Amino acid sequence: MRGADMIRMRGRLVVLQVLVVSLLALLAVRLWQVQVVRGDEFVVAATETRTRDVVVPAVRGQILDSAGRPLVRNRTRLVVSVDRTSLNRMEGNGRGVLQRLATVLDRRPADLRERIRACGPGIARPCWPGSPYQPIPIDDNVTTREALQILERQEEFPGVTAEVQAVREYPGSSAGAQALGYLQPITQAEMDRRAGSKAVFSGVDLVGRDGLESVYDSALRGVPGIRRMQVDRLGKVIGVERQVPPTPGDTLITSIDAKVQAVTEKALAEAMKSAPKADGAAAVVLDARTSRVIALASAPTYNPAIWTGGISEVAYQRLLSGKTGKPLVSRAIKGEFAPGSTFKVSSVAAMLKDGYPLNGQYDCPGSFMVGSRPFNNFRGIGLGTLTLHTALVKSCDTIFYKAAYEQWLRDGGLKPKAKTKEPMATMARAFGFGRPTGVDLPGESAGRIPDRHWKKDLWSATKADNCRHAKIGYPDVAKSDPSRAAFLKQLAYENCLEGYQWRPGDAANFSIGQGDVLVTPLQLAAAYAALVGDGRLRSPRLGWALVRPDGTMVKEIKTPVVRKLPISAKERAYIKGALSEVASDGTAAGAFVGFPMDKVKIGGKTGTAEVYGKADTSWFASFAPADKPRFVVVVMVSQGGMGSQTAAPAARKIYEGIYGFTPTGDKAPAALPAHRPASEPPMIKRDGTVAR
Repeated sequence: MRGADMIRMRGRLVVLQVLVVSLLALLAVRLWQVQVVRGDEFVVAATETRTRDVVVPAVRGQILDSAGRPLVRNRTRLVVSVDRTSLNRMEGNGRGVLQRLATVLDRRPADLRERIRACGPGIARPCWPGSPYQPIPIDDNVTTREALQILERQEEFPGVTAEVQAVREYPGSSAGAQALGYLQPITQAEMDRRAGSKAVFSGVDLVGRDGLESVYDSALRGVPGIRRMQVDRLGKVIGVERQVPPTPGDTLITSIDAKVQAVTEKALAEAMKSAPKADGAAAVVLDARTSRVIALASAPTYNPAIWTGGISEVAYQRLLSGKTGKPLVSRAIKGEFAPGSTFKVSSVAAMLKDGYPLNGQYDCPGSFMVGSRPFNNFRGIGLGTLTLHTALVKSCDTIFYKAAYEQWLRDGGLKPKAKTKEPMATMARAFGFGRPTGVDLPGESAGRIPDRHWKKDLWSATKADNCRHAKIGYPDVAKSDPSRAAFLKQLAYENCLEGYQWRPGDAANFSIGQGDVLVTPLQLAAAYAALVGDGRLRSPRLGWALVRPDGTMVKEIKTPVVRKLPISAKERAYIKGALSEVASDGTAAGAFVGFPMDKVKIGGKTGTAEVYGKADTSWFASFAPADKPRFVVVVMVSQGGMGSQTAAPAARKIYEGIYGFTPTGDKAPAALPAHRPASEPPMIKRDGTVAR
């Protein structure tokens, strides 16, 4: 019995020895793999765990006006950011860290958690629209004491940083907000989608989302730096291994003049208040010789500082809401409106190109039969026999109805020729209407120049819908407005059968900038600059030059010539001469009573465009001085009434601000003391200041 026990024990020892030897062998093999086979790989991995690469954002370049005054600049703030990825790895998704952080910042933990959640469908702002792998700013205005509490107790705040960062500041408040644009974090989807994005975006800097901030983003953003930090196992910094400093962004000098911009914004706001039904307005001031933008305003507007540090859901929805007038949208470049009589400069040019005599005599009856329908002059008043000069000054409509109808007949009427001339539509496109101007701002609208081809395309796209309404009518409309429902049903019936036809009424309405014609305020300003300037249509520019922070010129931004107007210098001078009398003896005379025309004569054209179901759109397109124009000013007020009633008085206030005039005749500081636009961008010295 005893011998059997000894045998069993020896067997167990043998098994144990074999097991130990096997484990030692396995350990030796594994050690060989780690040290020899994969040694280099683990050395790199070990090194990475002892270092952290910290991206150092570049200081974003400023945006200056034509005199070197800042339109957008940077100011430093202490910013607290949270690494959401680090928090999510902690127990309770970092709830304890956020609780302690909220105590330091005197905020509710729920507020902080809202700021770091990812934006998405159904997620109300505030939320984080950027990449989930970059630090998320949760407070951009902390005190030094609060920042020190976080930095000195890093073990209590893992994943939380407090550092000085540059944030955008807008000295002009809401002035030019839509043109300047705003910044937002780049999203991870954009990083993944854009080729080369990861090489140029630091992951912690912001990207321009609209306006100049967007168009010139790559130049303004600069190049981020890298700081490789040595850290211990707790993540505490013990030294700096390597540092590559960031390269600051370039400064963008614009042709905008901050003082003229302020004058324009004020005039536009007052115009909105003067018209009870006004729901939007825009104003453009161009250099008449170069088409550089001196001021670009849209109302209602907003302060772009609202984006700094994150925007609330309520504020975000206000920017997009129709009830607040969609202040995020620039009506100057995106708004499309019927131009009314301001469009007649194109129609006169089309008549001259089509052979109508420059110095001919034209009847201006109170009404003219276009086909079987009478088209009336303003208030049905006849003005007798006029020249084209007087037709523009007094804004006769029936002369243009007659010319448009005659041109329509020559093209074949309802049975068009195989090749039609369509003189008015062709000339309108030559003036730049119906296509974007190419201005250096995103999202510009093209406007609309309707013609026979457009009418056919529209009919093809809407035929099925029109034919359906021709049968069933408009039951929803009939409940509240039976007569309107009947009108719409009849219109749908006509469009179903023959909506493809370019009718005589379409041509007549086109000639006075009504019907389906749509333009943007910037298009109209560029067209007038070409007309009263050298005859060359240019693509307007706000950007003038890019310079490095030390003043070195990087690039001057030119205003490209798009085309030359297809009318002679004599014809342009004739039209300009007629427009030069509108503010003194024509339809805008009432708005300029008392204006010192002996010092600066204003030329221009009023426009009153009818809009179904709304008050008229008020326009005034103008230039000054009339003999040698230096400025083009266009004002549009949606639902502002007659052009002479709202838009022209606003334009007068802009000119008064530019030249230093007052309604009482007293002297006032001129926005432009030299009474002309800047001829070249300001010089930036090596210390970043402007050379006066």
